[in-house]
Amino acid sequence: MSENPPNGPQYGSTPDPDRPDLGKSSQPGGGSDTPPGSTPPGSTPPGNYPPQGNYPPPGNYPPPGNYPPPGGYPPGGYPPPSGNYPPPAGNYPPGNYPPPPGNYPPPPGNYGSHGSGFGGGLPPTLDIGGAISFGWNKFKDNAGVWVGIVLIAAVLQLVINLIFGGFDTSGDFSSSFDVLGIIGTLVGAVVTYLIQAAMVRGALHEVDGTKPTIGSFFQFANVAAIIIASVLIGVMTTIGFVLLIIPGIIVVFLTWWTLQFVVDRNEDAITAIKSSFRAISSNAGQLFLLALALVGINILGAIPCGLGLLVTIPITIIASTYAYRIVTSGQSIA
Repeated sequence: MSENPPNGPQYGSTPDPDRPDLGKSSQPGGGSDTPPGSTPPGSTPPGNYPPQGNYPPPGNYPPPGNYPPPGGYPPGGYPPPSGNYPPPAGNYPPGNYPPPPGNYPPPPGNYGSHGSGFGGGLPPTLDIGGAISFGWNKFKDNAGVWVGIVLIAAVLQLVINLIFGGFDTSGDFSSSFDVLGIIGTLVGAVVTYLIQAAMVRGALHEVDGTKPTIGSFFQFANVAAIIIASVLIGVMTTIGFVLLIIPGIIVVFLTWWTLQFVVDRNEDAITAIKSSFRAISSNAGQLFLLALALVGINILGAIPCGLGLLVTIPITIIASTYAYRIVTSGQSIA
């Protein structure tokens, strides 16, 4: 069974003899209706080129406009310096600032607070006139006790001389080298050392604000350290004076506060001598001037038959102990 062909002309088949123009171009010469150089609609041009139109200008430059400055920096800012170095190592305080360079040790100090050893801050300036005035005021407020202790010391020395030496006016010193004379010398030296320590104890009471009584002067228990320290100082001083005198003066000066360290801080003899060396060396200039002033005061006290020493000895001991407390404690004394 055959199908009827569709009505109308069939393209691609034998041309209709009644319409010979079907299937041919209407352009002269039998060409296509598409102009030359163009592509029919819906077809891809040869060579896979993109469609024409809306291309950026040659050179691949972006179109003009308000762009941020090159490098991505904020407007108005400048790029950071090249290098990108990391910050110094360490934990920084708030604000991201590095710590100040270097951890420096504290400046060297002199002496700490009373009884706490050395290593505190700088002591207050030692005033020579202030030390002497302090000694005078403390003596004046307790003159009877101070004159009494000086008289006791003088009487003890006189009694020892009478017992062991008597009053020899012949000028013969050979008796000083016999057994009794040697014993008398040793006993007299020990008594002198203990009297000096007693006066230092009384002066320490004064600078610490306590008015001493006669019994207060003998409130010390380290008698052995006092005697050993005094003997060592005597030996060193003798050797120093043999070596052209000046070394002896230096030894006397640098060991000036040995008994203060023994009595006040209960130090042994060697430690007290070393402590005196360090303390006096820390302020040697002012202390040397003070020592000269106190020696001059005692010389003036000895002029009127030695009676003035009843006043000048207490003043000089209190003044020197006042200086000791100022330098070793680092605190002012009222």
